Amino acid sequence: MQFFKLIATSLGIGYIGKGAGTVAAVACCICWYFAWAGGYPPVIAAVIITVAITFIGVWAGNKVEPIWGKDHQQVVIDEVAGMCISLLFIPVNLKYVLCALILFRFFDITKPLFIKRLEKLPGGWGVMADDVLAGIYANILLQAIVIFKLFGA
Repeated sequence: MQFFKLIATSLGIGYIGKGAGTVAAVACCICWYFAWAGGYPPVIAAVIITVAITFIGVWAGNKVEPIWGKDHQQVVIDEVAGMCISLLFIPVNLKYVLCALILFRFFDITKPLFIKRLEKLPGGWGVMADDVLAGIYANILLQAIVIFKLFGA
């Protein structure tokens, strides 16, 4: 398998078919939780990882688009990047990680508030940008939940 396909499919998750985006987001949540459970992730490390996943996703999206077509369902690295953005600067406990997953998938699937428009960007940017914005929206809501301690710590 070519490296860019491995990246685009998040180590093959994209090949499972229907629901692959949700599976990729859940896999990201599991990794994030086990890496940093019980506190906050180290800010610099979390940001570097998130930015790296996003930019490598743009690269992989550019490589697979001529082969698979525009924003093919097998490409799920965008869900991983969006999920990472949803989790940035949030305490890592089961309640908040689950809330981040639900919020991110809501914004990613329904695509409100200009998210849908970002899919029209060319190449890998169009693949990644809508999920990045969905992750930003989820993170903003989650920050409010954390600040007002709506679910406890």
